Amino acid sequence: MELSVNIERWPLASAFTISRGSKTEAVVVTVELRDGIHRGRGECVPYARYGETPDSVVAAIEAMRPALRRGLDQVALADAMPAGAARNALDCALWDLSAKQTGHRVHALAGLAPPKPVVTAFTISLAAPAAMAEAAERAALRPLLKVKLGGGDDDGKRIAAVRRAAPKAELIVDANEGWDDGNLAQNLAACAAEGVTLIEQPLPEGRDLALARIERPIPVCADESVHDRASLDALAGKYDAVNIKLDKAGGLTEALALAAAAERRGFVVMVGCMVATSLAMAPALLLAQRASVVDLDGPLLLAKDRPDGLRYVGSLAYPPEPALWG
Repeated sequence: MELSVNIERWPLASAFTISRGSKTEAVVVTVELRDGIHRGRGECVPYARYGETPDSVVAAIEAMRPALRRGLDQVALADAMPAGAARNALDCALWDLSAKQTGHRVHALAGLAPPKPVVTAFTISLAAPAAMAEAAERAALRPLLKVKLGGGDDDGKRIAAVRRAAPKAELIVDANEGWDDGNLAQNLAACAAEGVTLIEQPLPEGRDLALARIERPIPVCADESVHDRASLDALAGKYDAVNIKLDKAGGLTEALALAAAAERRGFVVMVGCMVATSLAMAPALLLAQRASVVDLDGPLLLAKDRPDGLRYVGSLAYPPEPALWG
């Protein structure tokens, strides 16, 4: 098994802003595995919020080179590496390679039904209320908008402005840990008044006990507070849903197991993504088949996607062709 690892930079169509900062490009790490005949690929996004850098992710993947040559598979990989971006890229590349070697699609190898197109959310970046309204107006015909909040005292004005600009769209909100105990009730009420149907991670991870003490007029979804199955115990009583991202879970293998475990505990399942190319979205589309909320719009935020990328028709995301993944 031969391994290639690369850092790639993909310019965004416009600046992407959340409560923690802004960026103008997606920095991803890609993995390619070759057995001499077939090729398997995976992509991940190193995320500073979790202490990851492109270089640290590359180093973690490179450290697996000897094990890969000895025949490392997805099961052994879960024991060899912690959950995170590096393991995600390798796990997805191993799935892709297995599909190419066997001539069977990944969904069949995983015992899943053939995937169907899904409706994805489209993200409205954090900005001043007027700017967010302009962005929402351009996307007003999309059925589901994900609104980034967590920008201070104007969040109520922001969600109201977006609702006026997109009166027919379903709205979900992502505060990216940007609220606190002092403004939680006020912001929840403002979102409820505008018909928001889900709020992601309003409070910082580890400082979210207020969610268990307050009446939640809108379902609250854990994002930064959930990574893999070991995260679920701490969510009870505080969250109604979980946002599963392959980069947090450490790959498709754990993400599927996490979704099943979350469902058994009564959590609504959402599938999300980092800003990345279609190669990162493709495996997540298998997980999206069982999700109530799908947010896989990463490629729609890029200035240009990679060749053989996913087909999007409006907000409808189609499953990948084998030339891309799986």
